Amino acid sequence: MIKRKLSEKIIDLSKKFPSVTITGPRQSGKTTLVKDIFKNYAYISLEDPDEREFAISDPKGFLKRFSSGIILDEIQRVPVLLSYIQGIIDKEYVPGRFIITGSNQFYLMKNITQTLAGRTAIVNLLPFSLIELLERPAINIFDLTDLADIGYIENIYGKPPLRLEEYLFKGFYPPIYDKQLEPKDWLSAYYITYVERDVREITNIVDIETFYRFIQLCAGRCGQILNLSSLASDAGISHTTAKNWISVLQASFILYVMPPHFSNFSKRIIKSPKLYFLDTGLLCYLLRIRKAEDILFNSMKGQIFENFVFLEFYKFFANIGEIPPLFFWRDRTGHEIDFIIDAGKKLIPVEAKSGETVVNSFFDGLNYFKSLDKGANISKTGILINGGDVFYIRNGNLALPWYYI
Repeated sequence: MIKRKLSEKIIDLSKKFPSVTITGPRQSGKTTLVKDIFKNYAYISLEDPDEREFAISDPKGFLKRFSSGIILDEIQRVPVLLSYIQGIIDKEYVPGRFIITGSNQFYLMKNITQTLAGRTAIVNLLPFSLIELLERPAINIFDLTDLADIGYIENIYGKPPLRLEEYLFKGFYPPIYDKQLEPKDWLSAYYITYVERDVREITNIVDIETFYRFIQLCAGRCGQILNLSSLASDAGISHTTAKNWISVLQASFILYVMPPHFSNFSKRIIKSPKLYFLDTGLLCYLLRIRKAEDILFNSMKGQIFENFVFLEFYKFFANIGEIPPLFFWRDRTGHEIDFIIDAGKKLIPVEAKSGETVVNSFFDGLNYFKSLDKGANISKTGILINGGDVFYIRNGNLALPWYYI
């Protein structure tokens, strides 16, 4: 079993909170993870019709069976249980008594905020990060901006066993690697079985073909600023429907909408967010990319790579239990930065370039952004993630290969 970076955080939280809630996409490994960490706990899947019927009809009797630790899997199927769990916790505060998982963020978070606020810790488990898949130690993102101390990471990683485009095409859902499945077959089944099902549970979508066209249009806009009016028009739906469907896809852990970064040094920032998918494999499936090699010649190669870089940063923060402080920056004159990592004391600019050869122009955005620092605490080091093996420092910027994040 591949060790998940989130394990340590979950164990730590279970010693402090009476309940720990693990959310994330279906098939991201939540059940496998919690059963491995909490081996002595009772396990109940609320996808089981008998257990679900018992929990719905007699929640007190259902919970009374368990006097110690219990894992309640896919609790969004029986949200009424959360109110009874609240009562148990309030009577006796026992750290780590309830381990809760859920895949539908919309219903789960709505009910948790109403019933278990202050009583449960919440973390997100996403599909494998590249570091997890390769079973390598993570590099601290914040260390990368200290040019005096980065020498220790050069050449500590050899090339991964697969080429970049193979990882992008396969994505990072555990079953594809655990069972050596053909990505396009598994992702097709995943979309039909989980995505459409979850979406229909949240909202009443009658025309599933229109919805599929909508999500494909979203795939074609990954890494771009979200224009809801244009998206709605192309999909043949209203602006309101497009907005609702974006929210639904976020709640189902399919999309992520990344906000722009606002800073006092400029008032010319574009306010619309950017759109990313939470797995590059699903993104490639929706773009109808048939095999890994096709990515090399696809017009979306740069956006797919940018989406990959976003995901690796996102997972780094999710795996330490933090809300990812990720933003983008663009002004109305066309200057832009793919990612801004808000490290609190400083802003770290990051560019993603899929090319294997790094040229001087790749650093233009980083250099311009750093020149704007007028009390905004911008890092003196910009980071360029490239699609090749380039590792060096140039004019205060750090170029890193894709397999170092």
